[in-house]
Amino acid sequence: MSPIAATPSGNGYRVVDSRGDVYAFGDAGYFGGSPPLRAGEQVTSLSPTPDGGGYWLFTSAGRAFAYGTARLFGDLGGVRLNGPVLGSVPTPSGNGYSMVAADGGIFAFGDARFAGSMGGRRLNKPVVGMAANPNGPGYWLVAADGGIFAFGPAFQGSMGSSRLNAPVIGLVSYGNGYLMVASDGGIFDFSDRAFRGSLGGSPPHHPVVAVTALNG
Repeated sequence: MSPIAATPSGNGYRVVDSRGDVYAFGDAGYFGGSPPLRAGEQVTSLSPTPDGGGYWLFTSAGRAFAYGTARLFGDLGGVRLNGPVLGSVPTPSGNGYSMVAADGGIFAFGDARFAGSMGGRRLNKPVVGMAANPNGPGYWLVAADGGIFAFGPAFQGSMGSSRLNAPVIGLVSYGNGYLMVASDGGIFDFSDRAFRGSLGGSPPHHPVVAVTALNG
């Protein structure tokens, strides 16, 4: 996931900042936050549990912190990373999760299954996001140039060969595919759902840093 996550009802959401302070709105429950961070470490991702009763926070160093009904299944706290961890996705059961690092490395814990990665491969731009396959095992990764790497689910398209006004900064599952968002608020929809619009034509004063989606 990313620094923002919607509730299944669409009537709430949670936002986490780089210190790990969690802000809950609407019907999103608050279960804690502000984990003890090391020098230079930042919280980069919030992933809610499937039952809605908790969430995990993940840091740039690959450490995981569990709140509410979320359980820890391991992390990368003692591992030297080639790039910072910047995203995560939980498994449908809530008994595992995967992390993605900027070099495209994937790290699976609990009942999460490793399906491949871009770790060790040459990238035109760093990986900036990860989205789970909504219809089974596997996931997609997205790079800052809009390139998509599919591991398990079908490739639905990308912006890798297109000229972008701003770099892509996030990816989220949507319908049978995914949405990617750029820092100017541009949205690129590669799914079976109707395009709902974007801020690409009228970017905000400050860069967009995350996207969340409703599949209902």
